[in-house]
Amino acid sequence: MLDLPVPLSTHQLTTFNLETRNKTAWIPRGARVTLGETEGPGYIAKLWITFPGWFWQHWSTESPVSQTILKTLILRIYFDGAEEPQVAAPVGDFFGIGLCEVANYTSEYLGMSSGGFYCSFPMPFHRSVRIEVENLDATIDTVVFMNALYQRVAELPEDIPIFHAQFHTGENPGTEVLPVAEALGSGKFVGCALSCQGKDFNYLSFLEAPEYVYVDDDWSSPRIVGTGLEDYFLGGWYFREGTFAGPHHGVPVKDTLNASISMYRIHDRDAIHFDERFRFTFQNPWEADRLKTFRYSTVGYLYLDRPTAAPEIPPVQDLLCWYRVRNCDHQSIP
Repeated sequence: MLDLPVPLSTHQLTTFNLETRNKTAWIPRGARVTLGETEGPGYIAKLWITFPGWFWQHWSTESPVSQTILKTLILRIYFDGAEEPQVAAPVGDFFGIGLCEVANYTSEYLGMSSGGFYCSFPMPFHRSVRIEVENLDATIDTVVFMNALYQRVAELPEDIPIFHAQFHTGENPGTEVLPVAEALGSGKFVGCALSCQGKDFNYLSFLEAPEYVYVDDDWSSPRIVGTGLEDYFLGGWYFREGTFAGPHHGVPVKDTLNASISMYRIHDRDAIHFDERFRFTFQNPWEADRLKTFRYSTVGYLYLDRPTAAPEIPPVQDLLCWYRVRNCDHQSIP
């Protein structure tokens, strides 16, 4: 993924406080809390977190439960003293599933492993890194457990790229462009996670949309274009055989009746490189009368030549985009 220097020493940012013996950081509603920060040079090698709120807590039986906390708890990461974050996304989306639900899957760079959420994308920093979460939920206070293992190095090459994650969400009548990532400068696109849900039950024709990849001078016409959305995620026939999870691509969630699906693809040796500018979208070629409305949320993962602000997180009413939330239909979004 990146050519990184040999580590001098290994360290960890953690929410565990040795003095108080408290394992977690308290994140009440409306709070924006720094979970950990350190100075460089170095790189985060593994980020892991977990938190309650999306499941019933046997140790706190009266606590409210809503899987929407997976969408209203926001992760932000700042590199090299940047005032705006380079990573900004709901926790569920960042770790690969944006449907306000959890499913076990363990890929090489992202995963949800039986209650934990992890990321193995290397995240270099020359001077500093800061990890922050914000609780936008209306009803749930939560706590966060976090461990971020990082390697100290003597120095990083000046041209080492910086990790970025861009979040987008919205409603699409079927014909509009679905945005994934866009950047100015040089870098490489290393993948995305995408969740979609049809307004109507048993509707998956949003999967007809191929990728359109615009690179550098190829801006009026895409340099790379595919044959369908599920084809980009290396499946076929609307993922005919159901869910799977591989090292670099997978479908952790597919519920045809509920018209819901989550997909991820990681580009390693097949990373898409660019020198000046980049845009990645999906767009359905079918006529409007063959398409129906759906909602989506996506995170694009990139490495860029300089810290660049991630798109702003939209208001809560836009974050809670789904027509139906599995396992808590009484809390479905109208």
